[in-house]
Parts: sequence; C-alpha cells; structure tokens
Amino acid sequence: MHIQVNTDKNIVGQEAMTQSVEEILGRVLERFSGQITRLEVHLSDENSASKSGIADKRCLLEARLAGRDPMAASDVGLTVEQAVTGAAKKMVSLLESELGKLGNY
Repeated sequence: MHIQVNTDKNIVGQEAMTQSVEEILGRVLERFSGQITRLEVHLSDENSASKSGIADKRCLLEARLAGRDPMAASDVGLTVEQAVTGAAKKMVSLLESELGKLGNY
C-alpha cells in the first residue's frame, strides 16, 4: 500500500507529521493493505493560519483498490492526527461494507 500525503499551503508538511500520518493509516488500515494499492491523503486547515477555530483540520482519504473505483472518506479534528484517525476509521467502515459484500477481507 503506497501512501501519498498532500497538504494545503496552511499545513506545514514536515517529515515528522508525514511519518505520523503514515503510521496511523498503516495501523488502522493494516488488514486492508493487500487490497489497497494507493492511499492519497489530503490535509487542509479549513480556517487557514490567520484564524483559529474548533475542529478546523480536515483529512480527506482516497483509497484506490485494484480493479475497483476509488473510495473516499473525510473527517475534521482539532489536530491533523485526530482528523486522520477519524477519516481512517470511516474508511474502515466503507471498506468493510464494500469488500464484505464480495467476501474479500
């Protein structure tokens, strides 16, 4: 499973943050790693750097499965890690539903 992390101009794409995101996704989506060929992560700050607010970090996950249409899930949180974890849990539900119908996990 290849993980590609993209950030908007308001999120600093530091190596430590990218590594943290990859660890979270690897842990939460581990059992689907054989079906997911690529996982695209889009991180953004909904209120930008000039404003602060509750739950303004957004994570959009797009999972590409071999021979299937991409699936997407998103979540918002106070931190990037919270948003990534929430989106990953939503992705697990989507994958369980979709692949469960096929008996593929």
